[in-house]
Amino acid sequence: MNWLRSVLAVLALTMRMFPDALPDQAAMNRNAWVKLFMLIYTLVCVACGGYVTAWMARRSEVRHAVIMGVIEAAMTVWVISELRGHAPLWSGIVGAVLVVPAAWYGGMIRVKRAAL
Repeated sequence: MNWLRSVLAVLALTMRMFPDALPDQAAMNRNAWVKLFMLIYTLVCVACGGYVTAWMARRSEVRHAVIMGVIEAAMTVWVISELRGHAPLWSGIVGAVLVVPAAWYGGMIRVKRAAL
């Protein structure tokens, strides 16, 4: 468990320093690498959510994970409509479309791991 403590310490330090290390919001919205990074970590987090949802469901695991993905997509669409102008529309649409497959993938990983 020492490795977990080390990882948490590094993450805590990084999160403390992260806001000061980035340029302003407008510069980040124009940076394609930042957009790609945000999309990737969002999809990884949704896949983890799909995994946990499938684990908690105990039956119809993938179905529950997909339902969680659909709820996430609906919330993303709502945020896009409420926060117009804060980010390009295309990035929100791409995110909303890809969260359902990411949640499905997380559920599939759980089903395959449970079968082992």
